[in-house]
Amino acid sequence: MNVLTPFGFELPTRIEYGPDRALEIARFLAEFDADRVLVISDAGIRKNGLLGPILSGIDGAGMDRTVFDQVSPNPRGSELEEGAEAARAFGADAVVAVGGGSVLDCAKGASVLARQGGRPQDYQGRNAIGPDVLPLIVLPTTAGSGSEVTFSAVITDTQERNKFTMKSPRIAPRIAVLDPLLTRSMPPQLTAATGMDALTHAVEAFTSRPAHVLSDAMALGAVELIATHLVPAVTRGQDEEARAGMLLGSVMAGIAFSHSDVAAVHCLAESMGGLYDAPHGACNAVILPEMMAWNRGACPERYARIAEAMGERFKGVESGAQAAVSAVRALARRVGLPGIRELGLEREDFEDLARRSVLNGSNGSNPRTMSEEDYLQVLERLWETDGTD
Repeated sequence: MNVLTPFGFELPTRIEYGPDRALEIARFLAEFDADRVLVISDAGIRKNGLLGPILSGIDGAGMDRTVFDQVSPNPRGSELEEGAEAARAFGADAVVAVGGGSVLDCAKGASVLARQGGRPQDYQGRNAIGPDVLPLIVLPTTAGSGSEVTFSAVITDTQERNKFTMKSPRIAPRIAVLDPLLTRSMPPQLTAATGMDALTHAVEAFTSRPAHVLSDAMALGAVELIATHLVPAVTRGQDEEARAGMLLGSVMAGIAFSHSDVAAVHCLAESMGGLYDAPHGACNAVILPEMMAWNRGACPERYARIAEAMGERFKGVESGAQAAVSAVRALARRVGLPGIRELGLEREDFEDLARRSVLNGSNGSNPRTMSEEDYLQVLERLWETDGTD
């Protein structure tokens, strides 16, 4: 750990954590003197009943509200524009987002566009977003994306079939209401994929080149929480402690990678998401063990510390690095992740995926330099093992 490495640390989002905190939504909205609220969610959240108590809380406080729930699993730029138009047409003075990472990312983008206009693509890059953004309160219903505390929104460009990022501290939610009870409705497969997504954030934050002492602390804390609570959350979905541990692990991982970076797992996962419209969290989860094996020699000391955080015992750094890879593989098997081919991977697309991955802005943060040929080799290994070996 190099304590002389310079870094900046900013967390614009206030975190309000605890069971049933979602029921306090009106109190949080009152801080912004909100009268007219746009609630952004998706059809699944509305159907499973999670939205009802939150809407009741807003109604009970005498605020007007409307709901926009046309958000896809990988939010499209057009959906951000529709959400922004809904906010303008309603005269919204605040936005509440209830859902997983896709809903939260859509709400972030819509909060910008509602005030600043234009298209989502206009806001790529770190300095493109101005200060005039609708106040945003988010209530995550999954434990994986970390979007509730990140400075970015990952958006799908359906015409180009790729993903791009709107990124600025100004896009971060003003308040993140972390209520573990909202995550209990996640089915086992979604719990597994989002949980391994959070682990990916923590591992990449800790091993990426921009890592520093504060991001390290958050990343290792997240690894320990996820390693402890993911299996119980998958197998006992109503286990409140397991759900709480996963939600806290997810938010800590989100803080970690916001202040460090992600790396080659995300580069490849975002390429697959753009090309196949595959779920981002599931792609990360399936790619992670193989990319860890590929990167192991570049930062064995850091991998050994990950193994320690996962409760592994070993002798020596090299043994510890291998233990980390083995532990993540074993965890992926225990929670029943799909194979890479189930996510749409096609062998004839390997060169295109490798090219897209190298162009990703986080490629340079990987601990091992990644060329197109390197990505091709990882893809071949994923194909041969189908993510299960």
